[in-house]
Amino acid sequence: MQVVDGRGGGGGIGIEAREDIPANAGNLCQKGWTAAALLDSPERLTSPLLHGRRVGWDEALDFVARRVRDVQARYGPDAVAVFGGGGLTNEKAYLLGKFARVVLRTSQIDYNGRFCMSSAAAAANRAFGMDRGLPFPITDIGRAGAVLLAGVNVAETMPPFVRHLTRMRDGGGRLVVIDPRTTRTARVADLHLRPAPGTDLALALGLLHVAIADGHADLDYLAGRTTGFERVRTSVAAWWPERAERVTGVPAAAMREAVRILGDAERAMILTGRGAEQHAKGTDTVTSFVNLALVLGLPGREGSGYGCVTGQGNGQGGREHGQKADQLPGYRKIDDPAARAHVASVWGVDPADLPGPGRSAFEMLDALGTPGGPRALLVFGSNPAVSAPDAGRVARGLGALDLLVVSDIVTSETAALADVVLPTTQWAEESGTITNLEGRVLLRRRAADPPAGVRSDLSILSGLAGRLGHHKGFPADPGTVFGELRRASQGGIADYSGVTYERIAAETGVFWPCPAEAPGEIAHPGTPRPFLEHFATPDGLARLVPVDHRPPAEDVDTDFPIYLTTGRVLAHYQSGAQTRRIAALNEASPEVFVELHPDLAGRLGVEPGGRVRVRSRRGVVEAMAKVSPVVLPDTVFMPFHWDGVNRLTNAALDPVSGMPEFKVCAVAVERVA
Repeated sequence: MQVVDGRGGGGGIGIEAREDIPANAGNLCQKGWTAAALLDSPERLTSPLLHGRRVGWDEALDFVARRVRDVQARYGPDAVAVFGGGGLTNEKAYLLGKFARVVLRTSQIDYNGRFCMSSAAAAANRAFGMDRGLPFPITDIGRAGAVLLAGVNVAETMPPFVRHLTRMRDGGGRLVVIDPRTTRTARVADLHLRPAPGTDLALALGLLHVAIADGHADLDYLAGRTTGFERVRTSVAAWWPERAERVTGVPAAAMREAVRILGDAERAMILTGRGAEQHAKGTDTVTSFVNLALVLGLPGREGSGYGCVTGQGNGQGGREHGQKADQLPGYRKIDDPAARAHVASVWGVDPADLPGPGRSAFEMLDALGTPGGPRALLVFGSNPAVSAPDAGRVARGLGALDLLVVSDIVTSETAALADVVLPTTQWAEESGTITNLEGRVLLRRRAADPPAGVRSDLSILSGLAGRLGHHKGFPADPGTVFGELRRASQGGIADYSGVTYERIAAETGVFWPCPAEAPGEIAHPGTPRPFLEHFATPDGLARLVPVDHRPPAEDVDTDFPIYLTTGRVLAHYQSGAQTRRIAALNEASPEVFVELHPDLAGRLGVEPGGRVRVRSRRGVVEAMAKVSPVVLPDTVFMPFHWDGVNRLTNAALDPVSGMPEFKVCAVAVERVA
């Protein structure tokens, strides 16, 4: 999109679609078309708040710096934590990670992307040695002969993506969708598989068994480009489709048909999303789908492969440059001595002074205000009071802090709890880069002036760093920050050293990795398809990893007999802090609801539009009832864009990725008279 400023002629700021970005080619969703409405919203924050009182910037930043020093003097460096967001630009994510490690010297930094793509990232890293959402251009999808979407509802969450599926189907390709709900995406599928909530891994194992047993395995590919096949073949021998049917509810014949569609296609893709990933076994679930892709010989072939459909505005770049607890810029591991030495040299510090890995996102939030946990928290670009699992517990932790600082554009639910709220610029009011789901680095240029009194996150970090004794190394200019990011990422998995603002503008984005050229060399072209010749593992081979199914961390019982699953709706985004303040989006989806199957509604005496109470072991929510066969008879669905929904969800964590189990928990449902 691009911003059109019509204020000089009496109009407001508007949106025009750009035709030259291949990911959407002029298409926007409802949220995109209405994004400008918040730029001049009366709900914008325009001055810092200190305990609810409007103050100047010097008073606010002086207070924060003084309290940070006091907390760390009493409890140590790790007593101050930082929580970032997947919507921050690459420059912000980079400087936030540097600020935490160099200024605060804390290990306690993570971000809300841990709640989105972390399971897919962990699975891709152990299989391919690299996590890039789509390791191929998104336009390749339109040329495929078959696409399997596992837990992906792009028709509602990412409508511009649908045109690539439409192009694929118009060319004779077939679409397979795995989802417990009959979503808008599932309705247009050639084949829809409906597993019971929490059984995606068992279904993936059944599909993998069929692929091997029915002769769809590409044995030459497996011998030449992978390792670990025999162990995986042995591990899935027990998952014949009839057994998988008993666990998942998906007919064995449908499993065989799905594998035949993929196996018979000249080009095929397997794409996962949050439905398969947001589980306490999400990494293993994605690993099993990756195993299926490898057995079929898809990754590393042009027009085929495995990919993750990224959820946030900068979900890919946000996890590459240091705001994760275990990472340094360039997708380097923070416990790798060589990585520490390189980044420390760019930052001008001793590698020994860099902290080690910290707590993952929910572990950090769960430790807030507890003995040995953080006593202060700085939040940038996130609303964990709504978006975190077991959100009531998280809100209590936020309330127990000695200091809570939130940088935001509106008074989100988290900002409402804060000691200090710092008003920040929006997307159209600042320049910076983002990296989309296909690994293409894009440049977003400032197009409008922010309201008076509002500062960018880079300016806020620069001001705090100076007050905490670091007067150099924290510039507020995004171009200067990006120049340092390029040097810090050089030689890493996500190497941006050959990417410049000028190149991005001239080439409509640059794919990473893109190393800097040596003097006299031709500039590196970028890497749209990184696995064509070899994978990013030490020996260049992809790893098949045996995994096994296990039930949900919390299964149904007599007290809580119904499954709850959560997700998104078309009109809203993430915690809804922004979209719920846009009139057109609120009109389209004004309140939280509970989707019930007609059989369940009949048993409960619930009429469409009536009120129901949903209760889990962690919280209670009342909402409007929507009665529809879209959901299974033993399942209810709620969108998580409203406060309260995540008070129900389970914080059981994936042991590899730290992903909470958002997508399934046990609840009781009753009619409200």
